[in-house]
Amino acid sequence: MLRFLLGRLGLLIPTFIGVTLVAFFFIRLLPGDPLELLAGERGIDPARKAELMAQMGFDQPMWKQYFDYVVGIFHGDLGTSFASKKPVLVEFMTLFPATAELALCAIILAVCLGIPAGIFAAVKRGSVADQAIMGTALVGYSMPIFWWGLLLIILFSGILQWTPVSGRISLMFFFPQVTGFMLIDSLLSGEKGAFLSAVRHLILPSIVLATIPLAVIARQTRSAMLEVLGEDYVRTARAKGLTRRAALWRHAVRNALIPVVTIMGLQFSFLLAGTIIIENVFYLPGLGRLIFQAIAQHDLIVVKDMVMLLAAAVIVVNFIVDLLYALLDPRLRGGRHVE
Repeated sequence: MLRFLLGRLGLLIPTFIGVTLVAFFFIRLLPGDPLELLAGERGIDPARKAELMAQMGFDQPMWKQYFDYVVGIFHGDLGTSFASKKPVLVEFMTLFPATAELALCAIILAVCLGIPAGIFAAVKRGSVADQAIMGTALVGYSMPIFWWGLLLIILFSGILQWTPVSGRISLMFFFPQVTGFMLIDSLLSGEKGAFLSAVRHLILPSIVLATIPLAVIARQTRSAMLEVLGEDYVRTARAKGLTRRAALWRHAVRNALIPVVTIMGLQFSFLLAGTIIIENVFYLPGLGRLIFQAIAQHDLIVVKDMVMLLAAAVIVVNFIVDLLYALLDPRLRGGRHVE
């Protein structure tokens, strides 16, 4: 187990270096000059441009710029936004709770519905229920999430008026940090109405964002369960007198969840990418909306740093998935290598 963890930790450093290289050279690969793009049709005075180039370090050699960029990361200095004139790290920390809250609710919804659906479909293989679940999963996987989100807004917010159209909490409730963790803040404040308002605002975005991960997890769970149910140790457990339910939950489900955990980690990267669309559809103040606005305003510093930070978040999540993988697979805890 220790050897496995040390090996995974050893991979984090070169992976992070690769992420910083991609994020750094991303801004250099785009056509045009960043300052010219920022100025737009108005143009920029040559003297002012030279001053900004020196201020932002663009006049330095490429290796020096990259070195300063990495040093800045470890010192918490990611630069300053062209548009808002605020430090990028401050904007990230301000808006991250909204994105994290949405992504966490979506993955919980996808896991809580996808795994039971996949297990049930595998147990009822070939039945009408199996075909209905897998057919629904295929539709969910193929659904454009922006279109799906607009449909739900029209139905539940427009026609039925069950949920709010946009935002994170009703305007009647005031919180000093409106971009914090609304569910936690409203719960700790003791205001039941504020908590229910935050939940109602999260229902539709979470459902839309969870649609594709839910479909993927359900299909992967069914596939893994069908493979495990055909193994000798499951048949042996049944032959020793275990009931079908006991053999299913004690032996089949745990082993089938090993590849599913890996899929869950991979789906987290989709959730982060999906928030860029969902937060704009539902007008949520999160990192996705910040990235969209930065692209529209040619604020390439923000785009570069957001790419790096989100990629780093995916690296951390994948490391956590590796830990869960080791907990589920006793062969890794025993120090044996698994192909």
